[in-house]
Amino acid sequence: MLDQQLVTTEVEVETPPMVVRLHPVIDLTDDQFFEFCQINRDLRIERTTTGELLIMPPTGSETGESNFRLSGQLFIWTEQDGTGTGFDSSTGFTLPNGATVSPDISWVKLERWNALSKEQRTKFAPISPDFVVELRSPSDTLKDLQDKMQQYMDNGVRLGWLIDRKQRRVYIYRPGVAVQQLDNPETVSGDPELPGFVLQLAPIW
Repeated sequence: MLDQQLVTTEVEVETPPMVVRLHPVIDLTDDQFFEFCQINRDLRIERTTTGELLIMPPTGSETGESNFRLSGQLFIWTEQDGTGTGFDSSTGFTLPNGATVSPDISWVKLERWNALSKEQRTKFAPISPDFVVELRSPSDTLKDLQDKMQQYMDNGVRLGWLIDRKQRRVYIYRPGVAVQQLDNPETVSGDPELPGFVLQLAPIW
């Protein structure tokens, strides 16, 4: 009888967001929601248009590594380009529809960012980024992320990338046009919204 070797594979497993429903018992103002997030700084918290709080646990290490590599590429381009500023996944933005979101990666033109007051920039800035990226983690459903991307488009984001590492696909979103799907691409270009920015996907996969 042949010996069988048991092979174990480490799989990144993440917990889906916890949904906390406050409305209609409690309706937090923007300032109250900001303070709530400050006293719970270890949590990544988003708020829907209906006032539900989405509490996300820390990301898995593998997803975090990919997000770091993605951020690094955008940082280098942002420093060279000089027309905008970038933000990481801990940054909250309040969209025109009232939702407060934290894209995995985001970028805003300097002229729009500088038009905000210092107080607005200190809290969850009332502005839609020009560019956002969502990196799908093992716990994310594609439908939920697609809905989130559509919300970005409906609220003034000019370019969005949904990166699905598991399927090696990139979904490109622009307002008013059909979503473009790229299967196992080597690169994805930010032109014309981010002229000259080309994301190398080998480090992300």
